[in-house]
Amino acid sequence: MSQKLHGKIEGLAAAERAALERLYRTHSAPERVVGDLLGRRLCAVAAAIRRQVGVLVDRRGAVTHVVVGDPQRLELPDIGRARASKGRLRGLRLIHVHLHGEALTDDDLTDLARLGFDLVAALTLDGDQPAQVHIGHIVPTRPGDVMRDVRPHVTLPAANWPAAEIDAEALIRELESELGAKAPLVRLVDARERALIIHVGGESQTEAEDSLDELAELCRTAKVEVLGRVLQRRREIDNATVLGKGRLEQVVLEAMQQDATLLVFDRELTPAQMRGVARATEMKVLDRTQLILDVFASRARSREGQIEVELAQLRYALPRLGSRDDAMSRLTGGIGGVGPGETKLEVDKRRARDRMHRLETELERFGRNRALRRRGRERTEVATVALIGYTNVGKSSLLNALSKSDVFTEDLLFATLDPTSRRVRAPSGRTVIFTDTVGFIRDLPKELLGAFQATLEEARESDLLAIVVDAGHPQLESQLRSVEKILEAQGMGDKPRMLIVNKIDRAHDGATVRDLCQRRGAQQVSALTREGVAGLLSVIDGALDDARSWRPPEAPEPEPWSPLDPSPG
Repeated sequence: MSQKLHGKIEGLAAAERAALERLYRTHSAPERVVGDLLGRRLCAVAAAIRRQVGVLVDRRGAVTHVVVGDPQRLELPDIGRARASKGRLRGLRLIHVHLHGEALTDDDLTDLARLGFDLVAALTLDGDQPAQVHIGHIVPTRPGDVMRDVRPHVTLPAANWPAAEIDAEALIRELESELGAKAPLVRLVDARERALIIHVGGESQTEAEDSLDELAELCRTAKVEVLGRVLQRRREIDNATVLGKGRLEQVVLEAMQQDATLLVFDRELTPAQMRGVARATEMKVLDRTQLILDVFASRARSREGQIEVELAQLRYALPRLGSRDDAMSRLTGGIGGVGPGETKLEVDKRRARDRMHRLETELERFGRNRALRRRGRERTEVATVALIGYTNVGKSSLLNALSKSDVFTEDLLFATLDPTSRRVRAPSGRTVIFTDTVGFIRDLPKELLGAFQATLEEARESDLLAIVVDAGHPQLESQLRSVEKILEAQGMGDKPRMLIVNKIDRAHDGATVRDLCQRRGAQQVSALTREGVAGLLSVIDGALDDARSWRPPEAPEPEPWSPLDPSPG
């Protein structure tokens, strides 16, 4: 067993170090919170050096770590992330001395939840002997507790030394019994990670839950198993850890109970926030943008798609290179160079920019090839229709139904990453090229705009935009607004378009679908059952004739302001 002393040991005399090292050889009875001899020696040495002193004790009663702090607090060493198995505590208890008679502090309780200790105990002093014992342990949560302001730990009333009436072994067995009962019994066989998904923001409860639903679908597409959800409504996002301190403690405890390996945030995190959450939780952290990039990377098949994804990943990673802890720890100098040369950070950034330049050059070549193909279609006066819309609304299935082809389809977000075109003979006899495009998503990260370049080009150069929405989705109008917002931002607000409501066989709200169709003149189809597909082709054929004279609907004129109004706004 290591005899190393941890923490602030500078300035200690040889006799004081020897007294601290003797703690390693002091056994504590497992059924006691802290054994009599260990507690007395711990208090005696803390009183002598006037610093907090703590020990980590395993379930056999052996001391595994001796830690020295300052008079106010104790900073624990890195004890690793591993626990014995799901639903279990770490198998260590923290026993330490408070010099000024204080009870358990917020730092003590944070360590308890973050590190999954069996329990934490603080001894107060009477001279150089123990006076009282303050004990805290975690509280296994019930389903939904993590969504509310429920503290993940409890502190017992202060007990006079030696607190012999508390059976520590029985307490720990009971806690682990509850934890084990709440650990998931079924796992996804092909899951790469197990995650808690987290939403923090000022939106309404319904909007936040819809956003978490979409994040859960992204996780499913990335083969990440979602074990639980955390929702915190707050106007101001914590600059360091996104969540508030109390809620972050709940997240750590819930992750431990569920055996989660990953935290996924439903927003883009700054490098400082990602680093702060990772340090506070000792877990892997992912944000929404990284998750989408991971989905793209796993599903890109064509060379152009792979280049677009790698370029998007580099654009995301470049401003975050400076947040790496080891970025400035190494220096590289060229042969014959003067001074230390480039820092490792500078080398990484230069290599990333060089790689981005090569990828952009290669993408330009693909773009020129697409332009040549489009000019060829223009010379032959072939009409083009771009199927666009939110991800997973059934665009590929609709293309298959229209063209009687077998384009790859799957009930996953971003199943299509490369534009796919098929020729179709319209009722008028003309040839129409339908192009299936990458689905959009709300709050599209700026790093991903490049990955949508081919889709945006096909949409921009098409004769008609066929916007597809999912009748079975409860937020179809919100998804439609997201698509139209992206089109407007890309300068396509005045493109001829029509609206297609797909999956009417799975309509979530028939009244909403009927109202949307009446207001927008939408066509209702089911790509799965082929209902309405033949009629849709005729409508598209006619819409292509009207495309040149199409104008976007004008916004209604605002009502004139009246002096009786409370304000002109």
